[in-house]
Amino acid sequence: MAFVSSFLTFAFCLMPSDFTMSSSKRPDRVLPDEPVYRPLERFWPYADLPEQPTDAELAALHPELRSVLFGAPALPFSISVVFPRFDGGSYARAVELALASDEYLETVFGGELRHRARFFPGDRPLRLRELYELVGSVDGCEVLVDDRPVPYAKELWLPLVWFLIR
Repeated sequence: MAFVSSFLTFAFCLMPSDFTMSSSKRPDRVLPDEPVYRPLERFWPYADLPEQPTDAELAALHPELRSVLFGAPALPFSISVVFPRFDGGSYARAVELALASDEYLETVFGGELRHRARFFPGDRPLRLRELYELVGSVDGCEVLVDDRPVPYAKELWLPLVWFLIR
């Protein structure tokens, strides 16, 4: 407590003139008044990263993130099948059919690899049905209509699309 009272006594004894800087240059100063060297504006060793994402980075975006960032794209009606990696001989065939879809994307969600195959209308209903028959019983398989989970997508939407098979 004695230290605090002595400090306060010292602080009140100082005059405002004690805090002003003198206009003369200190004789012990080593640096010149104006710098003679101006550093470059780039920061080495940091990587020179582009400000805009590349086309490959944009293509690898999750469709939900892409729609939030850039708005909903003007795409035709689509049905997507999303399935995880599973054991069995039909996994290689399922990946082959997914690669043959209109849009294919591999994502890692929660440390688990997931395949997303999007099919647009046209000659795709047969390939969509063939892929769904392989992965429909796999736990974690999802059917998305226009990239959104909708009620009864497996029970209603897929059979409606299969009516398009000739």
